[in-house]
Formats: sequence, structure tokens, C-alpha cells
Amino acid sequence: MPALPPFSLVFVAALAASLAVRLWLARRQIAHVRAHRSAVPPAFAARIGITAHHKAADYTMARQRLAIVQAVVDAALLLALTLGGGLSTLVGWTESWPGGAIVRDLALLVFLAVILAVASLPFTWWHTFRIEERFGFNRLTVALWVSDLAKALAVAVVLGVPLAAVVLWIMGAAGAGWWLWAWLAWMVFQLLVLVLYPTLIAPLFNRFTPMERTPVRDRVEALLTRCGFRSAGLFVMDGSRRSGHGNAYFTGLGRAKRIVFFDTLLLRLGPDEVEAVLAHELGHFRLRHVTKRIAWSALLSLGFLALLAWLAQTPWFYAGLGIPPSLLPVALARPGVALALFLLALPPFTFPLEPVIAAYSRRHEFEADAFATHHASASALADALVKLYEDNAATLTPDPMHSAFYDSHPPAAARIARIRTHAGGAPEPLVA
Repeated sequence: MPALPPFSLVFVAALAASLAVRLWLARRQIAHVRAHRSAVPPAFAARIGITAHHKAADYTMARQRLAIVQAVVDAALLLALTLGGGLSTLVGWTESWPGGAIVRDLALLVFLAVILAVASLPFTWWHTFRIEERFGFNRLTVALWVSDLAKALAVAVVLGVPLAAVVLWIMGAAGAGWWLWAWLAWMVFQLLVLVLYPTLIAPLFNRFTPMERTPVRDRVEALLTRCGFRSAGLFVMDGSRRSGHGNAYFTGLGRAKRIVFFDTLLLRLGPDEVEAVLAHELGHFRLRHVTKRIAWSALLSLGFLALLAWLAQTPWFYAGLGIPPSLLPVALARPGVALALFLLALPPFTFPLEPVIAAYSRRHEFEADAFATHHASASALADALVKLYEDNAATLTPDPMHSAFYDSHPPAAARIARIRTHAGGAPEPLVA
């Protein structure tokens, strides 16, 4: 049996290490949540009952068990597509297609996307119709689920195929500096999606109606006035059609910004609590968190495209990811091959960035909470978060290591304690 190329060994080592860490963290999360399942943390004991605490623990463990299976399957599929020869087979097959290099590379990328999407479908189905159904969150019918998949596919084709065609054309026509032009195209595309999402994409999946004149709207508009924030409207989304989870978010750019509340959220929270949740979201905008994240994303994508431009010229990159010598001339002449291999191989190498990104996000959440306590009621914000933790079955006792690695939001206890501190008082148990 011939020895693996050096980069193959590096790739396998990165994949094995990332998979091992994922499985270790998932098992830690399950063990930690199970060990704390029997009692509600003292800070929440007066507000959250033992039944709700059990539900949150069981829901968390069920999701982690599914994540373990999916991580193993994803790793096996990645090996099959790279060192197992799956992608090289697609390259050889599409090479015989009529049309130019862009057509063949588009076909390669489309087939790869279909394979990855089909492989994820059983996990999506199980999560929706087994886990979410079991814990009372799912409102989707099979017909609506299939309809959503079809719409998502249509959006991906309408937006993704032209973007891929433009990038492939740039890679083949713009010379050695193609990566800079591709980055500019990518940034324009991202901004275009941000503009189109509120009015053209999101309404394909949900119904958005203007918020009625209620005490909630009065408080929200007063908050927006105090903060000097302009939006294109306040909308209520029929989130209850698909899920029992509640949420609120901003969407859009510039004057086209919209504020959207899930109907499930408005049914659960009082006017002062909705105001406090919105104040938190306003904090993200006022503190330029969205701008900072876009800037970091732009820098990372620029770096990755520059890296791809270098790797695309190195035969060892192709050989190390399963392209045989007989196909190497073809692979070097087709930019789509390098792009496909890069997209497949990147996640194991960027996995160590996850805790850094999560920590950066948690810092922003703390800052947005502090902003909210200065523009709305701190106690209302704490009460709203506790209700959301309970309604969404979010565990109050996550494993610290798992939380530090993955969680974009601070653990419940730390977050509530910080809010109480900002309110000017010592952390205390929440009372009904």
C-alpha cells in the first residue's frame, strides 16, 4: 500500500483532532448536564420549576447525542469525498461534459452541494420531527418542511449559482490577483443579500405583519426615540407556525432596517420585558457589534481567498486531498477543483478558531446587556431572559468547557448576575 502524501497526513491529523475534541466536548456536556439535572440552580429556584429544569436537561442531552452521530458521519463523508476519491470521481465525470471550464466547474460544485445537503437531511429531519417534536417545540408538518426545503433550494440556486459562476470566471480570467477581485465580488454579494433578505427572501418562509398599536408598541417606539434609532418598521413574524421557540431580531441595512418580533415572544413577555429585550438588540447596533463582525468576516474571507490562490498552484494540495496524478493536469486547469477541495478541507483547520469567535460574541452580549440596563429596566431584562430560558428549554447548567468553546451567549447564571450588577445591586436569586 503506497504511503500517504505528507499533506494527507496533516489533513487526517487535523480532522481526527477536531473530531476527537468535538466528541469529548459533547460527552462532557451530557455528563455535566445529567449530573446537575436533579436540582434547579439556587439563583433560578424561585422562578423555574424542577419539571422545566428536567425538560431543559433532557432536551440538551438529546441534541448532543444527535450532534455526536452527525459529527462522526460528517467526518466519514469528508474522508470519502477527499482521500476516498469521491471528488476526484466527480472531477473526472464532469471533465467529459460539453461546454467550457466554467460549466464543468459549476456542475462539480452543484453535485458536491447536493451530496452534502442530502447527507444532512436525515439529521435535520430527526432534529425536527423527533427531538423538537418530543419536547413540544415543533409545529412543522411534513408538507411544510418539504416546502421550506424546496424554497431554500430555489433561493440557493438563484443566488448561489450566479455567485459561483462569477467567482469561477474571476479565478480563470483575472490573473494572479484574482483573489482580491473575488473578495470584492463576495462582499458585494453579502451586502446584496442583507438588503434583499427582509423584503424578498424572509417573506418566502414567514408572514410579516406590522405590529398593532398596543402598549408594547408604544414602549418600543419610545425606546427607539430615546436611543435615536430609525427603522423601516416594526413587524411580527408568525414563528409559531413552525416552532414554539421565541426570539426577536434586527434585519436589513441603513434606513431599510426592520425590527422583527416572533409572535411567540410577544405572547410570553410583558411590555417592559419586550422593551428590555429590544434595548439589548439596540445595544448591538449602537456599540457597532454588527459592523465589527462584518469587518472581521471580511478580513477572514480576504485571508482565506489569498490562501486559496496560493494553494491552487501547488500540486501537493491536490495530491494530499485525493486527486490522483492522472487528474492533476485537469485539476490545475479547473479553478473549481481547487475551490471545492478548499471548502471541504478548511473546517478541520479552522476548528481551533471556534472558541475565539465564541468568546468575542459573548463579550458583545455582555456589552449589549449593559447597554440595555441603561436604557430599559434591568430587572425586566433579567425576567425576560429567565422566561426565554424556560420557554426555549435552555440548560441553566452547561459544562463550562463546552460553553467556552461553543456558546455565543454567556451562561445563564453569569449573564443574570452581570445584569444585576449593572442594575446597581448585588446578584440575588430571582423572585416571582
